[in-house]
Amino acid sequence: MRASVARRDASSLLRAAGVASPERDADLLLAHVLDVGLGRLPLVDDLTPPQQEQYDVLLARRAAREPLQHLTGTAAFRHVELAVGPGVFVPRPETELLAGWAIDAASALDRPALVVDLCTGSGAIAKAVADEVPDADVHAVELDEGALAWAERNLAGTGVDLRHGDLATAFDDLAGTVDVVVCNPPYIPLEAWESVAAEARDHDPHLALFSGQDGLDAIRVLEQRAALLLRPGGVVGAEHADVQGESAPGVFAASGRWVDVADHRDLAGRARYLTARLAR
Repeated sequence: MRASVARRDASSLLRAAGVASPERDADLLLAHVLDVGLGRLPLVDDLTPPQQEQYDVLLARRAAREPLQHLTGTAAFRHVELAVGPGVFVPRPETELLAGWAIDAASALDRPALVVDLCTGSGAIAKAVADEVPDADVHAVELDEGALAWAERNLAGTGVDLRHGDLATAFDDLAGTVDVVVCNPPYIPLEAWESVAAEARDHDPHLALFSGQDGLDAIRVLEQRAALLLRPGGVVGAEHADVQGESAPGVFAASGRWVDVADHRDLAGRARYLTARLAR
């Protein structure tokens, strides 16, 4: 089959299935099958029968709302590539903003920064910090054993201290010494189950998604743990749902332990992550 026809038909199939970015996903899957970059797809004339068969199988799985990254086995995150698949939360592009904040905060110090990534999942934020701030001392923790296996794979050789544990009790040995705490916690209210995209609801670990009736249970735990881990003047950053632009920072503001509590928007103008500084 002509590659151009295959791409057109693939886009139509994915659009009908309700995939958010049908054209891009169709192209990414074809590039994966052909092992070429997206820029080379217009140069491809015909697909061989085995290539077409592989493409059709991947398209059917994507039309069933299996995450694109599960099909390709990788996810790009800032300047690093992550191995992902069943059992781990697929990192989202918007989380790159939170990682960028952590990188800037670590880079601003006149000495090597001590950085802790709580709820590391695939290890995305920890790996990005280690990649862009090579002299930082980076530590990460993950509770879910399935996700931990992916983090171990992604963080191998990076120098990141990866541990198995709960954000509520992690890193007692670092108490009062950390410069930057960063966290992408679960934050979806249980009542919002039906509104979650099928790719996340049916494939991401629920431990990484849902956090009590109002979605703030993990953020409340984070507020307490960050206060214990950080040195006076240390900073914390955490992602939250776009509807939590007031309630999530409010958890920190209400405790009386924090100054410079602020919320930040993503590139689409939606409330995305909070930051705060531990009072001296």
